[in-house]
Amino acid sequence: MWRSLLLCLMVFGAVPRPAVAAELLEVESRWLKAMWPVVVFAKQEGLPLDIVVQPQDAPDAAPLALGFVDGRCKLVLSMRGNRQAQATLDAVREPLLGPTLELMAAHELGHCRRYLDGAWHGLPAGFAAVAPDGLAPALREAYLDMRAGRREEAYGDLVGLAWTLQRHPEHYARLHAWLLAERSNDVVPGSPHDTGAWVALASDRAALGAGSVFTSASALWVKGLADEH
Repeated sequence: MWRSLLLCLMVFGAVPRPAVAAELLEVESRWLKAMWPVVVFAKQEGLPLDIVVQPQDAPDAAPLALGFVDGRCKLVLSMRGNRQAQATLDAVREPLLGPTLELMAAHELGHCRRYLDGAWHGLPAGFAAVAPDGLAPALREAYLDMRAGRREEAYGDLVGLAWTLQRHPEHYARLHAWLLAERSNDVVPGSPHDTGAWVALASDRAALGAGSVFTSASALWVKGLADEH
């Protein structure tokens, strides 16, 4: 899906060329400017990250998402004809706007790290994916896929929180509360964004370990897996 989709996208690397930047909508420019520290970090870490701006309307898409194509991570902005993109900017006021969008971008960078590690939808040693007895094969596969997606979203959330703790510690409590509310209100139990159990583990900022945002998130992510099992 991603391969065919990217044929109709504008793609540029770690630093947008002036000609490309001039073609961006204001809402796209504001998102990019706010989350640029995460893009710079990715470059410093040597992560193969491209920024992709969909030129066509995408009213039902997530404004920000992560794809993986030919060994490279694609940070995808789907903001044209998408009210959610502007609504996000309107809903979050300074001084929290930049840190909030950085958290969201760092969440996607967590997905990138998992893809690059060949660990996407995988489990650490000692854990096994288990489905309820009696499910038909198709339902069993769908169930396991949903659970795997939930685990990946949980890891991304913890990377976003680790980023916030390291880069914006003064805003950690407020952004943690915001994310916990996002993951707790009107979320279908067991669905990919039902990650409140993991986010709650990070209510005490000391629970996030030291080191990079990825290693900082990993130990707490595994603890959440153990609690889930």
